[in-house]
Amino acid sequence: MALVVQKYGGTSVANIEKIENVARRVINTKEAGNEVVVVVSAMAGETDRLIDLAHSASEKPNEREYDALISTGEQVTVSLLAITLNKMGYKARSFLGHQVKIVTDEAHNKARILSVDTKTINDELKKGTVVVVAGFQGIDPEGNITTLGRGGSDTSAVALAAALQADICEIYTDVDGIYTTDPDICPKARKLKKICYEEMLEMASAGAKVLHPRSVELAKKYGVPVQVRSSVNDNGGTLVTKEDKEMEKVVVSGVTYDRDQAKVTIVRVPDRPGIAARLFTPLSDQNIIVDMIIQNASIEGYTDLTFTVSKKDIVDVKKMLEIAAQDIGAEKVEFDENISKVSIVGVGMRSHAGVASRMFATLAKEGINILMISTSEIKISCVIETKYTELAVMALHDAFKLEKEG
Repeated sequence: MALVVQKYGGTSVANIEKIENVARRVINTKEAGNEVVVVVSAMAGETDRLIDLAHSASEKPNEREYDALISTGEQVTVSLLAITLNKMGYKARSFLGHQVKIVTDEAHNKARILSVDTKTINDELKKGTVVVVAGFQGIDPEGNITTLGRGGSDTSAVALAAALQADICEIYTDVDGIYTTDPDICPKARKLKKICYEEMLEMASAGAKVLHPRSVELAKKYGVPVQVRSSVNDNGGTLVTKEDKEMEKVVVSGVTYDRDQAKVTIVRVPDRPGIAARLFTPLSDQNIIVDMIIQNASIEGYTDLTFTVSKKDIVDVKKMLEIAAQDIGAEKVEFDENISKVSIVGVGMRSHAGVASRMFATLAKEGINILMISTSEIKISCVIETKYTELAVMALHDAFKLEKEG
């Protein structure tokens, strides 16, 4: 008997018909002799509707009450799935985040999971119950409802799988696996049979939307095998797992892009110790993630500092940085939201030279100017103008021959 954690996203539980389809999949897994824990998101569009309601009531809603409101979408879907499973003759019970004690920190709307109490779930599994848990939500140490941010149900599922020491965590979504790039942009995109945690983490953080980066971080940390599958067909999907020798042979595994980027440049920053900390600490205090950072060479005691943030944070960033820049004596702050980040990812980069030069040459051949560059051991990212995003993705996919296996 295996313990299987399954997660179904909003499109998979968008209506009663789809919830019945999920119930049948759960039953098939149960009938195969497995214990099953199911994590579900809110119905497609429901969280957005609740967010709109919150902002119609207040331009800047109280964070505690905001989380209490937007977490209610999952309460509907866990109950409906449990009702449906019971109707079909299978014992099921639904639980909210606070009922199974998914404890998080106090960062509302971006909370991180601190611990999971598995006693309630294990007690129900021993009775043969299908346990249905609300994704996306938890409680802080004071008992306040918190939410994990966009993609949080993936994180909930992997955290539960890790805490329960599940044999596998299956993430069901509207795509049937991880592709070499976005099939909507590049018809030559190929589904990967498996990908290592490191590659998936880099792809997720670089813009691939199939899995949330935090869920991949947890899977890697606790060694949870994650299978990404479609909820509308029985295709094999993609296994996210530990790196093996076969993976190292492939130089580049995928091309990703992210249009949700904004570039910030602080012009003529005084070049002295402590200045960078004074600029970035206010952003860190507000849980704003800074991605790529470039500092120009110092000229006459001044330097320009450029970095990227998510577009959704740009309003808060503007407010904080205009004050901080004035305090340190910088000349001005410039913002550019007309950018995208395009990245290539592959564990094979560690042992192959010339990958960066091929990427840069490919973009140059297409007349695409590179605004910023950042690298890690297995990823190279370039910031370009948004209008060139699709062209860059297709050109890079062709240049690294990703349509071919092996």
